[in-house]
Amino acid sequence: MIEEILPPVVVAEEAFADPPGVPLFPEEAAAVAKAVAKRRDEFTTARYCARAALRRLGVAPVPILPGERGAPRWPAGIVGSMTHCLGYRAAALARRRDVVTIGIDAEPNEALPDGVLDAISLEAERELLARLALDAPRVHWDRLLFSAKESVYKAWYPLTGRWLDFSEADVAIDPAAAGFTARLLVPGPVVAGVEYREFAGRYLVRGGLVVTAIAVLT
Repeated sequence: MIEEILPPVVVAEEAFADPPGVPLFPEEAAAVAKAVAKRRDEFTTARYCARAALRRLGVAPVPILPGERGAPRWPAGIVGSMTHCLGYRAAALARRRDVVTIGIDAEPNEALPDGVLDAISLEAERELLARLALDAPRVHWDRLLFSAKESVYKAWYPLTGRWLDFSEADVAIDPAAAGFTARLLVPGPVVAGVEYREFAGRYLVRGGLVVTAIAVLT
């Protein structure tokens, strides 16, 4: 599913249920030893997906530990992103020589809880969502916006190591292209002398899920 909205150089693996008996490396098990069962399940299955993607890239399985702000620590030369929500887990990885950064997110295609939209959106974004809702009311565009901003953050953070507030990216959704563009309202990350002021992504709405993805190619 998510591989459909990522470029061919990105390898993605997903799961719609938690397979039983998936082993963790001791370091990983220690990281979630005190977590509730739900958290341990999503943590484990996301890593199950990530190791399947690593195998497809020819990389041996390794512990994938959470770093600062929970961002996964990938093997040298690998960039990637993971996501999980009820009924869905996924990981998307690529070689650093091919991709600068990746951000993926999955959410239920349901309305955001009351008050959340105002907290995560700009006025222009809310005006856009109102217009989109008239044309395609079966899509919960507020949730899609939230997911897009989560993908933006996951693409941003590995390049900067800094927090990006919801108000610091202006997201424009283009339903004709099933895509979105996030214009950064703060200085963008600089990689190899190039400043990235925008992140372009794609989305998919299917099976009760909203999935968004960003992959910045080298």
